[in-house]
Amino acid sequence: MQMLSVLNAFNSFPLAELEVGKHFYWQLGNLKIHGQVFLTSWFVISILVVASIAATRNAKRIPSGIQNLMEYALEFIRGLAKDQLGEKEYRPWVPFIGTLFLFIFVSNWSGALIPWKLIKLPSGELAAPTNDINTTVALALLTSLAYFYAGFSKRGLGYFKKYIEPTPILLPIAILEDFTKPLSLSFRLFGNILADELVVAVLVLLVPLFVPLPVMALGLFTSAIQALVFATLAGAYIHEALEGHGEEEHEESH
Repeated sequence: MQMLSVLNAFNSFPLAELEVGKHFYWQLGNLKIHGQVFLTSWFVISILVVASIAATRNAKRIPSGIQNLMEYALEFIRGLAKDQLGEKEYRPWVPFIGTLFLFIFVSNWSGALIPWKLIKLPSGELAAPTNDINTTVALALLTSLAYFYAGFSKRGLGYFKKYIEPTPILLPIAILEDFTKPLSLSFRLFGNILADELVVAVLVLLVPLFVPLPVMALGLFTSAIQALVFATLAGAYIHEALEGHGEEEHEESH
């Protein structure tokens, strides 16, 4: 009995309290949505919109400040798209790949830098948008739609030939591959961001007087890498849908 009283007294101190899986819901008719994800997503979108307007409002020939930063980001995204899609195909896909990269990058960093947990909600808590599986699945499904669109727009019905090449026996595997692509994209991003935030939260709760800054710095680095990996894989999948188009045109010209 004495041991139980000691344990109860110990549990009464809020040394480590984390909420996982609890949400602040908005009810729209019969539709229930995660309100905290929408709030943080709108915050991230607002940052990107304000930064874009500030960078282009008084554009100068010699950029500086926010214009210089945004132009550097644009050049980086162009280089990323060019590396994945090639010189001839990359330009139309720069906005899509760039939007994915910037949204994921700012979302991940918002979870690492902004003390969302200080803002109280009726239930659940605020966190990075990419900390929610619904966000990462939505981004992955958009990527899937993008590479299907890329394949159909360039190869038409000939896009379906990839499912039976080099032999129709591989048809189930080819279809399964199209399902595993968005799954791997979504769960990789969600798992890494959730794990990083949980590790930092636990360490801060265990050692509140010595905030683990090296771990937080590592989290910023891995968050940036996750955005880069997602955008790179999206470009690679789109390139995979586009490949073979040049060969078909070459054969038709002969």
